[in-house]
Amino acid sequence: MAFITISHWTSTDMSDETIAAVRDKFLPMIMSVGATGVQMVRTGELSSCVVTHYSDAAAAEAASAKIAEIRASAASDFPMTMVSAHAGEVIGSA
Repeated sequence: MAFITISHWTSTDMSDETIAAVRDKFLPMIMSVGATGVQMVRTGELSSCVVTHYSDAAAAEAASAKIAEIRASAASDFPMTMVSAHAGEVIGSA
């Protein structure tokens, strides 16, 4: 069954340049550790979330250590703070 992780972030800089730099650096890294898809979603003026798709829970678990490193790098390389993270199996989709 498909598995999703969602991380919520705040930032002091959500300029187009910062968003592009974060997107260009981290989305390929997330895909390289086994994600089947990833989206960055702007949820407010200074907030966003990252929705990452995996084929199943085992793939997400296999990627979890690298994802933790990627999240730490995002927080240290950019003016971003991870507020929360959630994960679970997809129980419905259209």
